[in-house]
Amino acid sequence: MDSSDLMQKISSLCKRRGFIFPGSEIYGGLANTWDYGPLGTEIKKNLERAWWKFFVQDRLDMVGLDAAILMNPKVWEASGHVANFNDAQVDCKQCKSRYRADHLIEDALSNVKVEGLSPVDLTKLIQENKLKCPKCGAQNFTEARVFNLLFQTSIGSLEEAASTVYLRGELAQGMFVNFKTIQESMRKKLPFGIAQVGKCFRNEITPGNFIFRTLEFDLMEFEYFIHPETWEDQFEYWLNQMHKWAEFIGLKQGKTRIREHTKDELSHYSKRTVDIEFETPFGWKELYGLAYRTDFDLKNHIEKSGEDLQYFDPVTNQKFIPHVIEPTFGLNRTLLMLLLSSYDEDETESAKGEKETRVVMRFPKHLAPYKVAVLPLSNKLNEKAEEVWKQISPHFVTDFDVTGSIGKRYRRQDEIGTPYCVTVDFDTLKDQQVTIRDRDQMTQERVDIEELRKVLVGKFN
Repeated sequence: MDSSDLMQKISSLCKRRGFIFPGSEIYGGLANTWDYGPLGTEIKKNLERAWWKFFVQDRLDMVGLDAAILMNPKVWEASGHVANFNDAQVDCKQCKSRYRADHLIEDALSNVKVEGLSPVDLTKLIQENKLKCPKCGAQNFTEARVFNLLFQTSIGSLEEAASTVYLRGELAQGMFVNFKTIQESMRKKLPFGIAQVGKCFRNEITPGNFIFRTLEFDLMEFEYFIHPETWEDQFEYWLNQMHKWAEFIGLKQGKTRIREHTKDELSHYSKRTVDIEFETPFGWKELYGLAYRTDFDLKNHIEKSGEDLQYFDPVTNQKFIPHVIEPTFGLNRTLLMLLLSSYDEDETESAKGEKETRVVMRFPKHLAPYKVAVLPLSNKLNEKAEEVWKQISPHFVTDFDVTGSIGKRYRRQDEIGTPYCVTVDFDTLKDQQVTIRDRDQMTQERVDIEELRKVLVGKFN
């Protein structure tokens, strides 16, 4: 399959089948905002639940947190985000389009490294190489200038009395400021982690590419608190676990790679960072990140707040500031890579003997939006089909599809990734049996209605 139009096929399918829509579309939209429709919501929640079980519920060394989006602005000052959470941007003077300077250069000059360059150096590169505006082709940009990525808002009913606060740009700080309270209340000993899933916001220039980079996004991450001398072993352990997660959710093998951050591009809090990248139709892009944050955050919060956030080791009777390993997973990016990994086309033969292209979303069964679809062959069978639906719907997320011919309904369910269709036909009224149709094998199996739930449970185990 030609990857050049894969993104277009994916975005078109997502809108047509109820996965993902452009935000505020009836008013012309808002750039790089997206709404998740009925099926997108289901698969997004499936990914979130699977991640939570994989990294939190199935472990004794992990606990959860749901921190507030709005925090005291001193948190972001202490973490360094107010001073250091910046990008350099340029504007095209002709069409007024705005770009991140480093992205503009990287897209045009693949052999040039831009990590750590100042706005002056970025401006020089753009001018010397006579880079063109991707939208209008002009070679007339403003100088690169720095802007902060944190979204600002205000608390207070009167503008003159309002206090500036920030929408969180990452989840980590909520886990750091709550470290001591959680450690003591949950009686946790090192090493242990605090995990969270939630919305984050970054006021950055986004290059499009569907839901890959957006103004608001969902992160799944945890801070794993450790003894400093164990950081290298812990880093390798969690990198291995991240690979296992990618395999568990069905990301295509051979489509991921590791990229080590250079010293120039390390975040202000990191001693070592590794990206797990995914090969997309628009190049190798960051999917997940793993960072060794040392004791940077806790140390700064101790200094700025005056609170003692040290850990008391009951074995050595010593107090020290724990170090941190941070695996970060973008939920929206995970969903995009799952869509890219699952999309497939194959050739089938119609009832008339003609060749047809079948689009199939081959989601892993446990992540599919609908696990089962009940399809009555005729409207006269709807009542019996509803009985079947009521029997299995408490156990599986189940669709009830009555629109169109049975062939069109099979194709529709294939296109949204439903693993199994249960067809109720006129023989069902006589023999109390239904037909289970497999999405991937396209095989059909006749089973008793009384055994249907048991048979389906076996197929998902």
